[in-house]
Amino acid sequence: MQIVRTIKEMRAHLNAWRKQGQSIGLVPTMGGLHDGHLSLIDAAKERADKTVTTVFVNPSQFAPHEDFVTYPRNETGDFTKLENAGTNMIFAPSVAEIYPDGHSTKIEVLGISQVLEGEFRPHFFGGVATVVAKLLLQALPDVAVFGDKDYQQLCVIKTMVRDLDIPVEIIGAPTVREADGLAMSSRNKYLNAQERKIAPALYRVITEIASNVRDGQNLSDQRAWAEAELTRAGFGVVDYVALRDAESLEPVSDASRPARVLAAAWLGGTRLIDNISV
Repeated sequence: MQIVRTIKEMRAHLNAWRKQGQSIGLVPTMGGLHDGHLSLIDAAKERADKTVTTVFVNPSQFAPHEDFVTYPRNETGDFTKLENAGTNMIFAPSVAEIYPDGHSTKIEVLGISQVLEGEFRPHFFGGVATVVAKLLLQALPDVAVFGDKDYQQLCVIKTMVRDLDIPVEIIGAPTVREADGLAMSSRNKYLNAQERKIAPALYRVITEIASNVRDGQNLSDQRAWAEAELTRAGFGVVDYVALRDAESLEPVSDASRPARVLAAAWLGGTRLIDNISV
């Protein structure tokens, strides 16, 4: 496994692989790795000869009041996990390498990035789209793999790649969950013991909503029930519980076409998000 820190060095290795006729899969991460991330590497290895994993905590997707400084970082542990997972290269650049002095370009994906997460974190998707576009153009992989757990992010990235004609196939990989249903996330480390016991209620609630919607129950009633159920379980503010079209994220009222239940809620000082297919 090779560890590179600069774009120039990464491209040199990738060009050598391409000359050998080998395809390339890219797995962008912000570190703080868990089994969910490692499943993305497995998905990339199934589709490409060589796999590159990026480890970069992207400052542009954090608002000033958010957790950029405290976001889980463990480079040594992450690198060991990646080597055991069989990634061929780690690209772990500095902030200055990605955003050199004078960097002034930002990518906005309108519409699909302005709902749900976009309403509560309006800075977020601009930062995500910009850094992902840079990583894709720096590496120009054949495929890039992102998790379904951040479903709206996946939709935004697919839209950006389509609109900008970036020649990369974007793959969505299934959410990996703990035994009790909690979606794996780097931020789960913020939960204390009591909050960790409460956290699986989010998955339980959206699973029940998905089942009820399939059975034809009224969505507005389901939303009210979900907020009350999460509050009863111990959650604080519920930012949203929504049923959306699986591709456009436009609001829908039934399961007559592929849809997604998406939710975000605060548990103590930790904001959890999850989603499930309908």
